[in-house]
Amino acid sequence: MVKNKGKFTEKFERILEEDGIVHMTLIDPDPFKIDVNDFDKIAKLLAETKTDIFMVGGSTAIDQKYVDEVVKILKSHSDNPIILFPGSISGVSKYADAIFFLSPLNSRDWYFLIGAQMLAAPTISRWKLETVSLAYLIFEPGGTAGYVSNVSPIPRNKPEIALAYSMAADLIGFDMIYLEAGSGAPEPVPSITVKLVSKNVDKPVIVGGGIRKIEQATEIAKAGASAIVQGSKIEDAILKGELEKYLKSINDFITELKSSKKVE
Repeated sequence: MVKNKGKFTEKFERILEEDGIVHMTLIDPDPFKIDVNDFDKIAKLLAETKTDIFMVGGSTAIDQKYVDEVVKILKSHSDNPIILFPGSISGVSKYADAIFFLSPLNSRDWYFLIGAQMLAAPTISRWKLETVSLAYLIFEPGGTAGYVSNVSPIPRNKPEIALAYSMAADLIGFDMIYLEAGSGAPEPVPSITVKLVSKNVDKPVIVGGGIRKIEQATEIAKAGASAIVQGSKIEDAILKGELEKYLKSINDFITELKSSKKVE
């Protein structure tokens, strides 16, 4: 799978083998959403969750020094792997364990397809970060990621288009495939699409966006996803000042998600 296996890949593969599904928490290092002075408290709480891996990244308002601080604070509280999920070349940090070297394959803009990657590659190589190539497929309505990346969103009722993109990504040699409904999407990627891609492409399939209910998560897991990503839940908890409530709800969520795979 991944060429330079490290902490991220080793844990991803181990958890997938043991539990059948990997839970990943996405933290958006946006100073307009999370004040760095408050992040130490947030990181302590995140360390108590049952999530397997932290993703750090977002589509807007990225400051590299802020990304560095977020990653360092997270690492000071948790041994979970931290993988970058950059929306631009400023979303990289030498303090992370790994980076999704991603390309939004349905973008109309060469810069997002390969231009940003070309600019960032020398730095990432010099840092010797574990690098996981990621085919990033954005579905309608697209959300912020779709808007910023100038994509042609994949129609939700056209799973064959998602499959064709995924098969192309497999032939090109991407390590993983990410099916993205968009942050805050009203609904996740349809399970029929997840099932079609997972069945026909021999690469881990990550699904994110719009996964709020445990029924949605278990359906996606049973459809063949290797991992699900949640980010809006922690953002909502921060905005509402309900971090302790979030801790219990997310741990219950993850426990039920993993149990659903073990009884298949």
